[in-house]
Amino acid sequence: MPYFKTIGTVCYEGPTSKNPLAFKFYNPEEKVGNKTMEEHLRFSVAYWHTFVGDGSDPFGVGTMLRPWDHYRGMDLAKARVEAAFELFEKLNVPFFCFHDVDIAPEGESLKETYKNLDTIVDMLEEYMKTSKTKLLWNTANLFTHPRFVHGAATSCNADVFAYAAAKVKKGLEIAKRLGAENYVFWGGREGYETLLNTDLKLELDNLARFLHMAVDYAKEIGFDGQFLIEPKPKEPTKHQYDFDVASALAFLQTYGLQDYFKFNIEANHATLAGHTFEHELRMARIHGMLGSVDANQGDTLLGWDTDEFPTDLYSTTLAMYEILQNGGLGRGGLNFDAKVRRGSFEVEDLFYAHIAGMDSFAVGLKVAQRLIEDRVFEDVIDKRYKSYTEGIGREIVEGTADFHKLEAYALQLGEIQNQSGRQERLKTVLNQYLLEVSATL
Repeated sequence: MPYFKTIGTVCYEGPTSKNPLAFKFYNPEEKVGNKTMEEHLRFSVAYWHTFVGDGSDPFGVGTMLRPWDHYRGMDLAKARVEAAFELFEKLNVPFFCFHDVDIAPEGESLKETYKNLDTIVDMLEEYMKTSKTKLLWNTANLFTHPRFVHGAATSCNADVFAYAAAKVKKGLEIAKRLGAENYVFWGGREGYETLLNTDLKLELDNLARFLHMAVDYAKEIGFDGQFLIEPKPKEPTKHQYDFDVASALAFLQTYGLQDYFKFNIEANHATLAGHTFEHELRMARIHGMLGSVDANQGDTLLGWDTDEFPTDLYSTTLAMYEILQNGGLGRGGLNFDAKVRRGSFEVEDLFYAHIAGMDSFAVGLKVAQRLIEDRVFEDVIDKRYKSYTEGIGREIVEGTADFHKLEAYALQLGEIQNQSGRQERLKTVLNQYLLEVSATL
């Protein structure tokens, strides 16, 4: 049965269109550089927010009006699959993502949970045979159920560690069966509330053991998808071990896991860590670790993970600048880990939100492409660091200088002259490109 009866296929109509159910800037077939927009952006719908989220918050019950909500249990799970592929088709998105508990309810036992998952995976597999929409990534929810109160791989209870391993094992089997491009590890409760009752070294060691086991099992079953770590500094724990790209990279390098993982960067997680979205993207990129993106944004007036749909063109432009400099996202994509606001409770709002996010990244893509073609920032940076391409600077970079040589050089220096970084001018140029490119769309 159709769940979005009043909504047809969303098409590109251009920037002058007044149709709220049309793309104004995202034209999947338009070439930007040497790829189409669809190939560059690789959009994905998040199953949990779009089909499972009900709009509840700590102060109120759910508000969402969904045509599948009158079902219960496995009937509800099956209805969500039907609704999902209808929405995928009408938005013409190439990918989707899910947690295991998003697609099927947990049973009274792990065995029953497996059975529920198998039933829905059968259904997903059938729909995917005739759909263009593929699985970007899946993951195991190791944070919602009370059993994970003290964490999963970092739990103080070995039984919980084993249970979490069983869920990930099943998740990897599902990923292989459905042809997932990636598999994500988000340590929702892999952290601590207080060091007074925490064996920090054991928890970190156990997390590494867990991830090594996952790597080994993926090899055993022939799953070749990319493993992704999704950093987040806090929420729900006070301190999470994958705080940001830098700390998570140090963890991976310490435990010999850096060759098996890349990062799934979420914009709102970056801001919670005290960083910008583009900072985390660049930190991952320069280390060859940028794998995928959870595309959303936070509210600067709120101090928590609000998961809003991305509409900030400044942010989407700088994000796409990093992604293009990375040579694209490879097997990754732009997954809308974003939810409509609690007051946006009608089904049409799901479409309005995704259209807004897709159009915003389309604009960001075109502006970023123009910035790179014109070497707007590259030329400035090359000039700013020119002293490292000749003389003593070149010796520093090439490793032929030491403290003796540097001291001798410094003793001969007169007054050192620095040049302005010209931040304000560069931001003005960025604004100019945003306005110029937007005017031509």
